[in-house]
This record gives sequence, structure tokens and C-alpha cells, in this order.
Amino acid sequence: MNAHHTPLAQLKNDQQPIMEMGNKSPSSPTYKHTLIDRLRTQISFDAACCTSVDPRTLLSTGAFTESGVEDIHSKLLEYEYLHEDIMKYDQLVREGQSIATLYESTQGQPDRSTRFRDVLQPAGFGDELRVPFMYKGSCWGFLTLFRHHGKPVFSTEEQQLLEALAPPIAYHLRQTSVGVSPAPAMAMEHELEPGVLTLSTQLEPLSSNIVAEQWLKLLRQQEGIHEDELPASVRAVSLRALSTSTAPARLCIPSADAGTPWVTVRATLLQGGREHTGEKQLAVWFEPAKATDMLPLMAEIYSWTERERQLVRLIIQGFSTKELATALHITAYTVQDHLKAIFLKTEVSSRRELVWKVYSRFNS
Repeated sequence: MNAHHTPLAQLKNDQQPIMEMGNKSPSSPTYKHTLIDRLRTQISFDAACCTSVDPRTLLSTGAFTESGVEDIHSKLLEYEYLHEDIMKYDQLVREGQSIATLYESTQGQPDRSTRFRDVLQPAGFGDELRVPFMYKGSCWGFLTLFRHHGKPVFSTEEQQLLEALAPPIAYHLRQTSVGVSPAPAMAMEHELEPGVLTLSTQLEPLSSNIVAEQWLKLLRQQEGIHEDELPASVRAVSLRALSTSTAPARLCIPSADAGTPWVTVRATLLQGGREHTGEKQLAVWFEPAKATDMLPLMAEIYSWTERERQLVRLIIQGFSTKELATALHITAYTVQDHLKAIFLKTEVSSRRELVWKVYSRFNS
């Protein structure tokens, strides 16, 4: 396949509208949709998927997929989290690769990839381009572009354009990760009761309570998917629970529900099985996120050091300056220096504002 060439100078001239999109698209789902539409005016591709992720686990917190990818999206997630393959996103992030194409990664032999052989090729796709959206050392999302079999592969110039666009896109995904624009609040019944969903190991729903159904409805609305589909976030956390990975199978997801702006989703593999069959099952549960759930993500968002994370955790618990100094075996002056750095990074001017930003905001 021959590379498709677009003059780099022309591509560079068209970067600014895409970079400024974040100011006009307030929510992550809207931004992803608009981003793909804008990119298509500059780069030729036949289908796309834009995913926001938890920077700690790289699990999907929501995805926008075009019609050409919808039918294979669940398979792509399965291969991402359960199978070894070429050019997986966790590998790109770990190795510091800012962009990769299937054609180049396989030296022109895409059938070396099991994902290509089992998923992409049967769907009619040829080359695949992947961009991890990195900002200040953390990954906030992925962009995957596809071209049909027989079309030109992604060119060096196109890759350079996307590399230049990636940091501002990552920055916007990071900003929207602290909350989506609230939709009209959906009445969450039995608020103190967790939502519980059981799935087969093929991720087929088996049973659920009312609260789980309400959370699923809300997450489906946010992703714009059908009522019989599992949200990408639920599918990702379930696949992580099925994998042999020691990474946690849990996510904190921004919710469009004004009453509960964040939800924590966890999954675990149940050791028992169905009577007479021994088939294993997954349990997934949904709960409003607590401040302790949010702190690790907030630390990523505001680039707190390990010591600053420790301080914030204790401040949330109500420790005074003297108690902070004693607990961390540092002087009160050092505590104050750390607090100044935390306030600067978090854009607050007092402990009260800090507590509101990392606690009250997520526990309305």
C-alpha cells in the first residue's frame, strides 16, 4: 500500500481550529464527536474511535465510536485488555510512543497482529493508527483511526499533524475528566444502596438491581449507545477483572447526573458458579464516588507529588499543621511550603477551598 500524502504546510495551517475546540465543547462526549468530525476535514480515514481513560489504569471511562467501528468495538476492547498483541495502548504509553500505525509497527505485514487477523481484516479494515493522548506524563485518552483495506496507509505527514495536536487534546480530556456538564438530574432511587450487576464471562447481563439499571441507563445516555449495549467503562472494568493483571478493576467516572457527579464502578470475578454448570460469573457494582476514591485521580489532574498527596489525604481528614508535621515527620515550615505548592497547582488559596475542590465537589 502506498502512503497518502497531504502537504504538511497545509495541515499545519488547519491545526488552530482543532486546538481551540475545547473552549466550545464543554463535555467529553460532545468534544470527542466534534474532534473526529474536525479531524476528518484534514485527514482521510474511514472510521474512528475516541476514548477517554483513567490515567492510573488506562481503563476506558467512555468512548465515542463511529458506525464503522460500533460492531467491532467490544472485540477491540477484549483484545486490548485480554490478549497479547502488537501496538497495544498500554505498551505505547509505557514505551513513550506518541503515535503508531499498524503498517509501520509490523514492517508492512499487518497479519502479524492477531487483532488485525481476527477483528480488523474481517471488518474490511487495513491500516490502523493509534494516538495516546499524553499530558504531563499521564494518559487521558486514545484516538484510533482506521482505513479500509486497499486504501493508502497513514503517511508520515499525517502522523506529524496528529502528534502536534495530541497535547492540547489531552489537556482538554484532562479538564473534562473533572466533571461533565450536568444533564437534568435523573432520579436515583435507593441512593444508599449500591447498584449490583452480574455478568457472564462473555459479558452477557444475567441479573441486576434497580440502582444498577439506573446507572447503566445514565452511562448509556452519556456514550450515546443502545439500551442493550454495555457502556465501554463497564466492559473495560469487567475485562480487567477477567484478565490476569494485578491492576485494580475499578474506575471513577464523571456522571452527567447533577446529584451524583461521580460514580465508582468496580468488578470482580466470582469464584462460585451456576448450579450444575460451574460457569463463573462477574459481579459489577456502582456507588457514588467518595473523596478517598477521587484523591488518586485528583493527584493526577493536578500533578501532586507523593508528599503532596499524603498531605492532601490528611488535610481531608482534618489534620492541623502541627498534626501534619508530626504525622509526616517534617517541620511546620516544611508543611507550609508544601501547602503553598498544593494551593498553586490546585488553583485555590486556602485549605477550605482545597477541601471543597477535592471533596464537596464530588459529594453533592
